[in-house]
Amino acid sequence: MSEPIVKLTAAQMGDMVRNKEVSSRELVDAHLDVIEAAEPSVQAFLKVAAKEAREQADAYDALRDEEKAELPALAGVPIAIKDMIVTKGIETTAASRILEGWVPPYDATVIERLKAAHMPLLGKTNLDEFAQGSSTEHSAYHNTNNPWDLERVPGGSGGGSAAAVAAFEAPLALGTDTGGSIRQPGALTGTVGVKPTYGGVSRYGAIAMASSLDQIGPVSRTVLDSALLQEIIGGNDRRDSTSIPEPPRPMVAAAREGMKRDLKGLKVGLIKQLQGEGFQPGVQARFDEAVKLLEAMGAEVVEVSCPHLEYALGAYYIIMPSEVSSNLARYDGMRYGLRVMPPVDVPQTAANMMSYTREAGFGDEVKRRIILGTYALSAGYYDAWYGSAQKVRTLIIEDFNNAFKQADVLVSPTSPTTAFKFGEKTEDPMAMYLNDVATIPANLAGVPAMSIPAGLSDDGLPVGFQFIAPQQRDEVMYKPAAALEAALEEAWNGPIWQSLKTPWLDGMNK
Repeated sequence: MSEPIVKLTAAQMGDMVRNKEVSSRELVDAHLDVIEAAEPSVQAFLKVAAKEAREQADAYDALRDEEKAELPALAGVPIAIKDMIVTKGIETTAASRILEGWVPPYDATVIERLKAAHMPLLGKTNLDEFAQGSSTEHSAYHNTNNPWDLERVPGGSGGGSAAAVAAFEAPLALGTDTGGSIRQPGALTGTVGVKPTYGGVSRYGAIAMASSLDQIGPVSRTVLDSALLQEIIGGNDRRDSTSIPEPPRPMVAAAREGMKRDLKGLKVGLIKQLQGEGFQPGVQARFDEAVKLLEAMGAEVVEVSCPHLEYALGAYYIIMPSEVSSNLARYDGMRYGLRVMPPVDVPQTAANMMSYTREAGFGDEVKRRIILGTYALSAGYYDAWYGSAQKVRTLIIEDFNNAFKQADVLVSPTSPTTAFKFGEKTEDPMAMYLNDVATIPANLAGVPAMSIPAGLSDDGLPVGFQFIAPQQRDEVMYKPAAALEAALEEAWNGPIWQSLKTPWLDGMNK
């Protein structure tokens, strides 16, 4: 039996579409078939946009048949979208009851760029409500299950996008990363997750969680696929005041160069504070093995110290809730989304309506962070808490600047553990927050970071390996990431995902 077409890489699918070996409509239909078969088990999607995806695919196929212009490498290849990114005409909820039924009248910049590249949108994927969580257990609608073990979480907040790509429901997806929400699910599901440099991809149309930390980025199964996607969605956008006024970096060229597996002259820095104690033995073992592969390809490995990273988690969980408190104040029941009126025996005031709306519309984790952020920003505590956290953020930025004087790229495990079981950490918010200990620093510093699969731990679950590059030098991490991916594929006798059991693909031939 030949492999189903959905198991090809996005780059391979793009080549086949351009060569007219397959149509975009056939790719869309194949993935919609997988979604129909897999969703009862995986539950990665909140909304499947089958009609819209088929219409977009048919439009591209008609254009392709005219053969008038050179089209992007991923033209005709379908993609899934995290439901934190607005899509014109398709319900966007941020997995919250407070936005249930809201259909945006406009597209996010990244969606405009995907449509310009002729990439059909398969639908909207599940997440922790307003991207606040590390397990996708805080969605207002349903849990998403990890395709590697349906009793375990896929990570979060972007567990839906990662699970959809891991389960072959989509070849690519977009996520948002505020403290690791693309990379940590990537580690737990065996996918590639990228957080670009802050400002490298427009945030216009991304529902704001914490504006100084949020970043849209690619989810894929290979490093090259992420590079291709990031070059499509990246670049300056005048509608985003934080957008960098530069074109995308040469990430595709860097990934292709890395596939040659020659890393001579590259200095790799092992972050002392992000390994060892607190990391699951199987996670540390796969990380150490991967570092040896980098050395075998000619990289020079040195240890670097970022002494203020021990304060990163604390600083993040003051800065992020403070920005959440400000950003979520707009959900008041007045303009759009949910509106809950007070009972008849309660005064019918605007203040009471807002209170009842927010009580009904926000989940427990969102409320927890709003309260924490409001406290941190309150009179008498602003300087002691928020001001101090911002000073720590500056020290972390300086740590990275110093580390990049010693190494070209920094590395660490992506997550301290493999995927944990549902309910295992929901009763202890601090235990949940610790899952982001290795990913948060890159968001605080605004530097690009990427997680790639590093093999399977002793429990048979995927492990993530993280690369961190200097700000506005995203291509620097793509070369060693592609090289390590190729070396690991040889060491594991094929890509990591070949070990994934996919009963929903049974009988689906190429």
